[in-house]
Amino acid sequence: MPDSTFLTGERVDLRPIEEADLDYLRDAINDPAIWRPIGGSRPINRKQEQEFFDEVVCGDDGVHLLITADDAPVGTIGLREIDWEAGRGEVGYWIDPDEHGQGYGTEATELMVAYAFDQLGLHRIEARVFEFNEASQRLLESVGFVREGTSREFEFVDGEYRDTHWYGLLEDEWRDRES
Repeated sequence: MPDSTFLTGERVDLRPIEEADLDYLRDAINDPAIWRPIGGSRPINRKQEQEFFDEVVCGDDGVHLLITADDAPVGTIGLREIDWEAGRGEVGYWIDPDEHGQGYGTEATELMVAYAFDQLGLHRIEARVFEFNEASQRLLESVGFVREGTSREFEFVDGEYRDTHWYGLLEDEWRDRES
């Protein structure tokens, strides 16, 4: 495949998700270490992954990219729920469990946030994280996100209702961090 890198980082690149990536994505999203922290509760087959690709990834309502390290996929990151009038969107990501602790998620999030502010002209980026996902909370805080609130018992995961923490990052906070 020709180089289709969209955003280049020091250790990771972000590129468009292609149909050839669907088997990787289907296998990854069925891993409990991925579906639990992102709130999945049902298995995903190839047809459902294809539908997600066709309707969401190929849709006009967001930006969905594959995170690669040394040209190998290590996760995904997306910007969705974009409200152009209000200038805000929600970032979401997952990293292959074998690649946790490498800093790939942090760098990918920094690339996506910079793109959202610099290229899309957004004013605010939001994120939500389950209370049990401390690694993701640390990632967001390291990038500059601020915890803004908690929705109690917001999702049903692993047989119990779980709290969801809401995070936000304003453009000026990001710019202040850069200087």
